[in-house]
Amino acid sequence: MTDKIEHVECLIIGSGPAGYTAAIYAARADMKPVMYAGMQPGGQLTITTDVENYPGYPDGIMGPEMMELFRKQAERFGTDVRYGMITHVDFKGKAPFKVIADENHEILAETIIIATGASAKWLGIPSEERLNGKGVSACAVCDGFFFKGKDVAIVGAGDTACEEASYLAKICSKVYMIVRRNEFRASKAMQHRVLNTPNIEVLFNTETDEILGDTIVSGARFKNRETGELRTIDLKGFFVAIGHHPNTDIFKGFLDMDDTGYLKTVAGTSKTNIEGVFACGDAQDKVYRQAVTAAGSGCMAALDAERYLAAKADQAVA
Repeated sequence: MTDKIEHVECLIIGSGPAGYTAAIYAARADMKPVMYAGMQPGGQLTITTDVENYPGYPDGIMGPEMMELFRKQAERFGTDVRYGMITHVDFKGKAPFKVIADENHEILAETIIIATGASAKWLGIPSEERLNGKGVSACAVCDGFFFKGKDVAIVGAGDTACEEASYLAKICSKVYMIVRRNEFRASKAMQHRVLNTPNIEVLFNTETDEILGDTIVSGARFKNRETGELRTIDLKGFFVAIGHHPNTDIFKGFLDMDDTGYLKTVAGTSKTNIEGVFACGDAQDKVYRQAVTAAGSGCMAALDAERYLAAKADQAVA
């Protein structure tokens, strides 16, 4: 049973750079956005330490602080930020769309902006969680700069792992690439790039036994899956590149998505296959996955939603 039904003009599902930017633009357009920030308000940046590649912060900024500033700006323009979850959606038919928040609060939304992001896949070992943000990272492009001239390791075997290993090799002294099987999953071109880079050493048939360090990463212990032999390597950085999972399961059956769950949008827009429902940020971007591109797509989603509502109002008058 639900309590009183609420009618909103613009519902934003999820926060982070995409959601908060969408909220800023939607609020300034007088769309009175309501945001459900989700289980991790602020998204992946809340578990990121230094952010040094976002324009406007010449000295860098801590990820949680940055997201707090985003939230305050969204609220200053009138966004209703709520710390809860959208637990059910129904996109059948036309707007307003019915959604359920926190299991019992029914909302009818004229437009919906999805900014639920994606979650990095992790190895699942305790030291990985303990040292996350202290040398352990899931984004080489974001954090590789901090390990300039240092030895690092990266776990993964696909195109993204190879691409990030190549990126790290340009700034780090040595890159150990940890591949669980005896072969890559990456394309031949990416394999050749890695294997022809002198300061990348690929360890096949290898898995991570433990990441070492009390307060920051100091090394890692690896296990050869064929021989059982353990090898300890001194490291300053440890990167995990085994993929991301978009937080889009709740939209299955309604929105078009690829095989891994990333939402499909019309090229050059934030429009999904459902008119009035828009997607932005890492929920629909599996290529760039950066805070600045997420923010840009959040702007697009709010503008697309505003134009959708304006066109709908014009049609009603006509």
